[in-house]
Amino acid sequence: MGALNFLSDYFSDHFYVSIRKRKKRKVMQTVNIKVKIDCDGCERKIKNAVSSMKGAKSVEVNRKMNKVTVSGYVDPKKVLKTVQSTGKKKAELWPYVPYTMVAYPYAAGAYDKRAPPGFVRKSEQAQAQPGSTDDKLMSLFSDENPNACTVM
Repeated sequence: MGALNFLSDYFSDHFYVSIRKRKKRKVMQTVNIKVKIDCDGCERKIKNAVSSMKGAKSVEVNRKMNKVTVSGYVDPKKVLKTVQSTGKKKAELWPYVPYTMVAYPYAAGAYDKRAPPGFVRKSEQAQAQPGSTDDKLMSLFSDENPNACTVM
């Protein structure tokens, strides 16, 4: 069977490429979008528009967090454009990360008081620099460091 598969792949790659163009397969992904949702009508309008997209498998709308989650074979830019076409012009890709994923959550660019509970804005300033002196000093007096008692 291995030889037949090899030959079929070889011939399809070299002889049929000029006859038909190969389609790129889209990757299954989850797209999160931040959009202000005021009422049931807005929620229904967004859900119907996004679920009618080609490749969308599931659509979840969380009104409390102002978040729309779309799973399927979709392009994030097309989903954003579809949400914006419903009249929500201030829609944007989800800009938040969980609070525990950021080294400095109260840095100037990361803290956002409009963020949902447990989330902070994605920011380069909030990420820890590898090998910085803060990390070295923190690991020096850490409970995970077996030599911490000798240093003190």
